[in-house]
Amino acid sequence: MISNFTLRTVMSISLLMVLFMSAFAQTNNLSGRVSSQSGEAVQGATVRILGTQLAISTNEAGEYAFNAIPLGNRMVTVEVVGYETAQQSIVINAGSNTLDFQLQASSSDLEEVVVIGYGTQRRDQLTGSITAIGSKDFQSGVITTPEQLIQGKAAGVQITSSGGRPGSGSTVRIRAGASLNASNDPLYVIDGVPFSPTTINGSASPMSLINPNDIESFTVLKDANATAIYGSRASNGVVLITTKKGTSGAPRINFSTVNSLSTIDKYYEVMSADSLRSYVNTYGTAAQIARLGNENTDWQREIYRTAFTTDNNVSIAGAYKGLPYRASVGYLNQQGVLKRDVMDRTSASISVTPKFFNNSLKVELNLKGSLQNSMFANDDAIGSAIVFDPTQPVYKENAYGNYFEYMQGDLPHPLAPRNPLAMINLKDDDAKVARSFGNVQIDYTMPFISGLRVNLNLGYDISRGQGGVFVPDFAAMENRTQGLQTRFMNDYTNLVGEFYLNYNTTFSAINGHLDATAGYGYYDYQTATNNYPSLRADGTVLTEPVFPRDIQQNRLISYFGRATYTANEKYIISGTLRADGSSRYSPENRWGVFPSAGVTWRVNRESFLEDVTTLSKLNLRLSYGVTGQQDGIANYSYLPNYYLSVNEAQYQFGEDFYRTYSPIAYDRDLRWESTATYNAGVDFGILGDRIDGSIDVYRKNTRDLLSTIPIPIGTNFSNRLLTNVGNMENTGVEFNLNAIPVRRENFSWNVNFNFTYNTNKVTNLTAVTDPNYFVEVGGITGGTGQNVQAHVVGYSPFTYRLQQQIYGPDGRPLEGVYADINGDGVGNESDRRLFGSPLPRYLLGFSTGIDYKNWTFSTVLRSNLGQHIYDNISSNLAIRNNVLSPIGIINNAPSSLTNTNFINNRALSDFYLHDGSFLRMDNISVGYNFMNALGEGKNIRVSGNVQNVFVLSGYPGIDPEIQGGIDNNLYPRPRTFVLGVNLDL
Repeated sequence: MISNFTLRTVMSISLLMVLFMSAFAQTNNLSGRVSSQSGEAVQGATVRILGTQLAISTNEAGEYAFNAIPLGNRMVTVEVVGYETAQQSIVINAGSNTLDFQLQASSSDLEEVVVIGYGTQRRDQLTGSITAIGSKDFQSGVITTPEQLIQGKAAGVQITSSGGRPGSGSTVRIRAGASLNASNDPLYVIDGVPFSPTTINGSASPMSLINPNDIESFTVLKDANATAIYGSRASNGVVLITTKKGTSGAPRINFSTVNSLSTIDKYYEVMSADSLRSYVNTYGTAAQIARLGNENTDWQREIYRTAFTTDNNVSIAGAYKGLPYRASVGYLNQQGVLKRDVMDRTSASISVTPKFFNNSLKVELNLKGSLQNSMFANDDAIGSAIVFDPTQPVYKENAYGNYFEYMQGDLPHPLAPRNPLAMINLKDDDAKVARSFGNVQIDYTMPFISGLRVNLNLGYDISRGQGGVFVPDFAAMENRTQGLQTRFMNDYTNLVGEFYLNYNTTFSAINGHLDATAGYGYYDYQTATNNYPSLRADGTVLTEPVFPRDIQQNRLISYFGRATYTANEKYIISGTLRADGSSRYSPENRWGVFPSAGVTWRVNRESFLEDVTTLSKLNLRLSYGVTGQQDGIANYSYLPNYYLSVNEAQYQFGEDFYRTYSPIAYDRDLRWESTATYNAGVDFGILGDRIDGSIDVYRKNTRDLLSTIPIPIGTNFSNRLLTNVGNMENTGVEFNLNAIPVRRENFSWNVNFNFTYNTNKVTNLTAVTDPNYFVEVGGITGGTGQNVQAHVVGYSPFTYRLQQQIYGPDGRPLEGVYADINGDGVGNESDRRLFGSPLPRYLLGFSTGIDYKNWTFSTVLRSNLGQHIYDNISSNLAIRNNVLSPIGIINNAPSSLTNTNFINNRALSDFYLHDGSFLRMDNISVGYNFMNALGEGKNIRVSGNVQNVFVLSGYPGIDPEIQGGIDNNLYPRPRTFVLGVNLDL
């Protein structure tokens, strides 16, 4: 029998234990499951209890569990790639608590996740310098090549269009490039397929064979931590392009038509017919005056026209029995402002993205193709229109197509310029190009190892370019050969095979997360060139090719890996390693290893910033890495090579003629150009990211630059050799800012501004130190062998090397009088100074958009500052001996001749070097959305757009935006007026 004391004691102890447990149990448990709208488990989602340091990731079943949570009201958030952030409140009671989440697919995935090499990553977990641009931020209007969509949209990215020719592409430079003689183009990867850098004969640009309407987003990888996963092809940055895919739900049909008229905004300023007559009457002889005509022909207006373009696209996207798909067809017909210039493109694409076995097997199939037909107008007519005598008529009855031509006896003068309109109308330059590219990517989540995926990517990119030129025998331009027929056909094949493993796991006990990837890549590039004889117009053979067919091929084999570890959702460290083996190098130098490392500190997640509610993001990044370059050498340049002489260079032995083989200089020790990049960055967000941006500071050191240097005679098969000797350094600062100043129910305003500062210099050019050595570059017309630029140690690449012009009291340049820089008492070529660069020091981009109810308004402006342009048109033509030509004809000249009145060519004078800074408004657009105009959810959008609205610049030429800095007959960029209609059904 239990005594009363014992009973009281037990009850007292029990009561004390209950009270103690109750006091201690002010912290309790919370668990739940995170799923998608379809009920599928969402693995790797970060569940966080606000106001505490508690955070955890969901397991493969989408489950999470917290212990020791304080009682009371709590706010719980869930974040994961591809889904909208979810947030719920809960009252934590004693014991177990349950809170489930069902996530919505993100309507703006790009804001949450960015595509990186061989995977994706949350934007706020990046350790490298990356810019992502989605379709809502693209440039609008007539866009014929993909890179034009992001012009002016990304800090550190300079995009310069090649001119106004239909389908012409752009020169893209990321952080100013990293090479002197090799390619400075970035690597393009479309849906996982690396594009071949080869130019396709018959197409104004290989990128014009891609329909921009099929593109969903761009990701620009800029620093080595972001690009090193692509190794030997990444020194100039990487551009990842993701195309549009199908979505779940009912089919959606989209039709768009964009129609435009393009006109010449500015003509080159040349002397009018009356001005030319006055000049010849003043300075010409009686015989020269007698050669003047009575017409007033504006040759530039004769060759240009108002051009019409139509771009039409239709797509259907949806899901059939759970199978997401998208298919599209597009047709573009673009006229150039140069007469007879036209390009049409028919494109098609299909994307299928099925999932099997409870989504553990994902398949992505992408197929795209295009057919392009082009008539290339003879752009030599642009230069001829500037120089041709405006006092002469367009037409004159003769045997040369009834076009006026300067004659020498009964034949066209062999040294005279040709009638510009005849050059266009009497030359047929036709081309057809077909291109198809695509891939199948299979991604399988292994059932026996949680978090392990295998990915197989098989891709291809094949194209054929074919065409030819025909000039009739009566055309003056080919009078000596009695016309001309040429033909070409080239085939390009790029095959890709990649396989990688990805392991993704969470260490709940230490709140850590690991994402690791390791893989293998195989890449095969082949170009087959068919060589055909050149013929007269009647089919008579002019020249025979040395070889009827030439096949060039190179292969690349790669091993790559990346690991990213995240601790406490605050500290992120990543590393990549890629080893590339290229057939372009000797076995001793075939392999290159390209590592990188980066760290990110998410400072705003620290407890000392917990109460700073205005700060939504503050990340500090630091990275280092090495990337490579292999596109500056031929496929077999490390081997002894011989070339076979052409027909015109045969040797006679007896009565027979023989071609001869000659050795080519080679360097067996050729190796990779490599670039080491240091990058420090800050990403920030304020007021819930209504203001967000980034600042990056970088330094790039490129070594083993390919450079052609002089070598002692007898040491090789030439006195000059392409080898690895140069070094170059780039430093810069990038700033990007996005802001939403106004966000209301019926009105919103967004602004983007980006700024880039970049400076670079050559630090070495020779194997042996030689302070006086430099490499002349920048060849010009108007002087045989004349160059106006140079690579010099301590200066920017392509720095101008000119003589400093002396001016008279009236402010006009004194012909042939230059500053005596070296102090030897004579101002001559030895006094050429180094000054100015074609590379802009500063790049600025500004874009803004306003949405008011159903109205939209947007504009984009860009500016390049600190660049210089050499006016080669004036240096070549604005001289008296051009107008009053010694060969007995009269030519026209730029109007600047009346200012200088130079008699002879003074091409090395810095009088022709101008500040090329400019501000350009790329486009301005307005649109209206007719919501539900064709039924529920079926909308119509009408838009108007003007492209190339204005350019503000002090440069006297027609356009200061010239890649390379030497202005010589650029195909003018037109002003374009656009009307577009979009039906979303």
